[in-house]
Amino acid sequence: MATLDVSKARANFPSLKSGYIFADNAGGSQATKGVVDKISDYLLNTNVQLGADYSTSVQSTTRVLTEGPTVAAKLFNAENPEEIVFSASSTMNLENLSRGLEKDIQEGDEFIITGEHEANVGPWKKLAARRGAIVKLWKATPTNPENPYSVTLKIDELLPLVTSKTRIVAFTACSNILGSIVPVKEVIAALRADAKAKGAKKVEVSVDCVAYAPHRFIDARDWDVDFCVFSFYKVYGPHASVLYVRSSVLQTSVSSIAHHFLDVHEKAYKLQPGGPGYEIVYGTTAVVDYLLSLTPSNDLAKTFEAIAAHEQEILTPLLTYLTDPAQRARGVRVVGDEKPGPTRVPTISFVVIGQNPIKSRDIVDVFDKKGGIGIRYGHFYAYTLVDGLSPKLDVNDGVVRISLVHYNTIEEVQKIISILKEILNK
Repeated sequence: MATLDVSKARANFPSLKSGYIFADNAGGSQATKGVVDKISDYLLNTNVQLGADYSTSVQSTTRVLTEGPTVAAKLFNAENPEEIVFSASSTMNLENLSRGLEKDIQEGDEFIITGEHEANVGPWKKLAARRGAIVKLWKATPTNPENPYSVTLKIDELLPLVTSKTRIVAFTACSNILGSIVPVKEVIAALRADAKAKGAKKVEVSVDCVAYAPHRFIDARDWDVDFCVFSFYKVYGPHASVLYVRSSVLQTSVSSIAHHFLDVHEKAYKLQPGGPGYEIVYGTTAVVDYLLSLTPSNDLAKTFEAIAAHEQEILTPLLTYLTDPAQRARGVRVVGDEKPGPTRVPTISFVVIGQNPIKSRDIVDVFDKKGGIGIRYGHFYAYTLVDGLSPKLDVNDGVVRISLVHYNTIEEVQKIISILKEILNK
């Protein structure tokens, strides 16, 4: 397996030269210089309206409507670029998708959702309310009886929710709170088999990959997923989101929410009302080039294997420290999967409870006052998940979250641990 040259990776991010430790990457990663250069190039040289016949407009149109979707399709392993929708955020992309599905949803249809990030939760709840559908919650439950916060999604708790009326199932590939990877292919295969056996006529699956995409390779075709979304600004790019919609679903389930006179029947553009930020779309095309530069393989899947291996190296010492018996006795509880391994990414959330609790806000405040390291507290838009944890937490104080990616180093992790020791040993 190829190894990751972390120094080479870091050289692509001018912001890292300051020495500041960016450890809130699940909220937004740093952007590569290649992304910034492409945005600048677009604005300086091709900043015109699309669709005209003059040469600069032709070049601009190619950059936005051809190059952008073509590159994004590689990150989904999509069949073709016509399955790709750009928008400002994953929340907006899924809201637009729910609007496009509205005519195909019947009263009494059932939606199964999770309590994860509201982007892949809220649009389905609102669509159900508009169309008289029924919402069911696939709850995350503990894996360690000694830690009630060690919750994760389990297939055997999903399948009892499936009935002949199941229409939409929406879940995360990786939680932005729990850091645990859901076996998407296995879940979808079990779901489809169970739904078929129970007589469900049409089940479409929406997978939120926002917290997955920086760490692992997405394979929408192999997963057999209908809808899949991630945000480029969490994958080393600009503030934009891309949505994959299976081509067959575009033709049979999705109505256009674009201008009525546009011929977009078989194209994902039917879910893209108005133009996205042209320079932003073009900027995203630098992300794949950056990822492929990290290993000699010129293979995205192998690049992500190298990323995952390095991330285990930086994840393990932090997770080991937080789950040490001494920290458990102190009241530290990791929220989510407590063990490193292939089903864990370096997004680590925890709380401090017990006889001498510490508010999540107060832990982050110590980091803020010391300076030089950025972490965060709260519910991170996974409001239902955090609010449903038991013993009950203050949902607004939420959890402390430290989220690392491949450009973080073991030295940075050791600095984070040293500050945590100061806080927890008081």
